[in-house]
Amino acid sequence: MQKLKVVVLGATGMVGQRFISLLDQHPWFEVTCVAASPSSAGKTYADAVEGRWRMPANIPDAVKNLIVLAVEDDKEKIAEQVDLVFSALDMEKDQIKALEEWYAGHDVPVVSNNSAHRWTEDVPMIIPEVNGHHTDLIDIQRKNRGWNKGLIAVKSNCSIQSYVPLLHPLMEFGLREVFVTTSQAISGAGKTFESWPEMVDNVIPYIGGEEAKSEKEPMKIWATIENNSLKLAESPRISAHCIRVPVTDGHMASIRVRFQTKPNRDQILSAWSEWKQPLADLKLPSSPPEFISYFEEENRPQTKLDRDAGNGMTVTVGRLEEDSLFDWKFIGLSHNTVRGAAGGAILLAELLRAKGYLE
Repeated sequence: MQKLKVVVLGATGMVGQRFISLLDQHPWFEVTCVAASPSSAGKTYADAVEGRWRMPANIPDAVKNLIVLAVEDDKEKIAEQVDLVFSALDMEKDQIKALEEWYAGHDVPVVSNNSAHRWTEDVPMIIPEVNGHHTDLIDIQRKNRGWNKGLIAVKSNCSIQSYVPLLHPLMEFGLREVFVTTSQAISGAGKTFESWPEMVDNVIPYIGGEEAKSEKEPMKIWATIENNSLKLAESPRISAHCIRVPVTDGHMASIRVRFQTKPNRDQILSAWSEWKQPLADLKLPSSPPEFISYFEEENRPQTKLDRDAGNGMTVTVGRLEEDSLFDWKFIGLSHNTVRGAAGGAILLAELLRAKGYLE
């Protein structure tokens, strides 16, 4: 299989760096272009991120000497060089929308980590193992917009990756109500302890806009495609608190659930362990062998120990217990910049290629 040439827009930021790191030696995609703000344009990538490279591995050799282009001023040059855009932009939403639509309109598919298009009606928002069938919306999108090879597909907010995958196999029991509190790492804000010293020995009980996303985005994930459009799910009802905690990476969720018909413990554990991985036959490079992994130990999952499970793509869960107010409670954990951001977007792009949407 010939590798597709890709660009990372916003390549110098936290999520952009994660894209660069995860795409190193990728069997299907090759980073041939990087783009960022005008302040970084014209520099080598290594120079542009000097002093602020935050990934555990070194800058990949194949990327360090690429000249950074400007995401807006050089868009024509970028479009001529690449087959696929990964968007990790941090700009005004209207600017991002316009730029992503420009690329798609010029026959360059866009897979975006940004929230700008998450509520655009004909743009699928996909967690590949949960609603991979929403790729069908791309055919509708292309027809609506007159696009040939172009498309826009987005991944959901990082916060919901720690609990929506765990709730999805439980829908068969008539899941009615969910109360979730997420404890979210500082990398979700693009920060480190060096750049955000206020977070050291601190907890901030508010993340702007995060609770609305956490409650509403699952309704699009669980939507059905009817009459060439998405019909949003109406249940389960979700109430969310989102809290910033002094952790580098990893979003943890405390989840309480109520069902129409309460399942027993063995039924819930079986639903997680026996849930068929819908991507298994596609053999996608970033797909983890185990999507959901349950810990019997009372003190797991732990952020530091378990966020990298499945190369950061596995969602871990533990502490399944009956609840005195709801039916059951449990703890979920996902890596916010891998599964919740760049890794989830790369997996989405792999799914699109496997289904024939990327030529």
